[in-house]
Amino acid sequence: MQKKLLTELIHDLEQEMLRLGYSIHSIYHYRRHWRTLLQFAKERGELFYSEQLGIDCIEKHFNVFENDDNGGLSERNARELRIMRMIGDFQLHHTILRPFCKNKNILTNPTFYALRNQFQSYCEDKGLSKVTTDKCIQKSARFMDYLVSQNITNCKEISLPLIHAYIKTWAGYAYTTIEYNIYCIRTFFRFLLDAGEVQTDFAAKMPKIQIRKQTRIPSVWTKDELQKLIAAIDRGSPTGKRDYAIILLACCLGMRVSDIINLKKEDFHWEDKKLIFIQSKTKTSLSLPLTPEVGWAVIEYLQHGRPNVDSPYLFVRHYAPFVPFPEGSNLYYLIKRHMELAHLSPLKKKRGLHSLRHTMASMLLEKETPLSTISDILGHIDTNSTAVYLKVGMQKLKECALTFEEGPHHD
Repeated sequence: MQKKLLTELIHDLEQEMLRLGYSIHSIYHYRRHWRTLLQFAKERGELFYSEQLGIDCIEKHFNVFENDDNGGLSERNARELRIMRMIGDFQLHHTILRPFCKNKNILTNPTFYALRNQFQSYCEDKGLSKVTTDKCIQKSARFMDYLVSQNITNCKEISLPLIHAYIKTWAGYAYTTIEYNIYCIRTFFRFLLDAGEVQTDFAAKMPKIQIRKQTRIPSVWTKDELQKLIAAIDRGSPTGKRDYAIILLACCLGMRVSDIINLKKEDFHWEDKKLIFIQSKTKTSLSLPLTPEVGWAVIEYLQHGRPNVDSPYLFVRHYAPFVPFPEGSNLYYLIKRHMELAHLSPLKKKRGLHSLRHTMASMLLEKETPLSTISDILGHIDTNSTAVYLKVGMQKLKECALTFEEGPHHD
């Protein structure tokens, strides 16, 4: 495909931004940077945009890379990079790859908006969880927004080359993100086929990327790291009491974040010392022993930490409005705050709340707890889901393995 002149490329990009509803103030901000780029290209005698041209321009005028060497990019420098990268993305894909905005609907085309609502009903009828349904809606909306950017307003115009071109916009994404994107778009194509919107089974023609849980080694904490994390929590403050109870539910009972968020007061059967709830992921009931440390942490939070609000949910936000955590929240910021206080590095592995669930399972495995028992505690329907934790044991064996020189010598 023949490249457009840089002046034409920027003009078309501005028109697309207007179509997408960017404010005049935002577009003016972008224009200031693009005028700098146009002047820089003129001085170098270049008529077309290239990634190198953009990099050289921001290096000369904004000192971005010099700042990066001195401790990372500032928010301003990251914005400069995004502004230049937008030109390259638009040149390559003829679309603006916008970041996800949770509270903003990106679809303005009435036909596609109606399809979005129908797709949501389809996902709910299929029994998908709310979190999965929301993700599928989000990913399908991005795809339909891409269609509009390619001047396509009818699903019957969808073609396999167009789908492949859209998949190319995921370049640079993590492998697991691409897996999930493909799953969501495949589900959307199944819906379109069932609804008669397309005649081709595009779902069957999507790339065959399997979500192989057994190939991933879960992130786990050492005993020392856990002790430092818990010791860093200010259990004298209301927020600290809440966070302490949440973290214990994850690392002592192995609960999923979604189930912790959805816990209600009536789920606690104090006389029987049990916690019984319906799992958000599997929709099945799970009964867990209410250990003393977890029980007292919850009681302490209820009596001396929880805001006096009328909500059936146990855990709520501690700033106005005092409402439950939103569905789908991973509470990463909660654990990240205490990791910083404990001076624990978040860079080595994923260290969200889910990693505490992994840690509990791994500790049970080290104590030679049967896999079926661990599966029951974690609430897995299939023990194959639990088998992933065997990878942790194998990894530890590899770390302890002797080298050839260290091993015994035989004459």
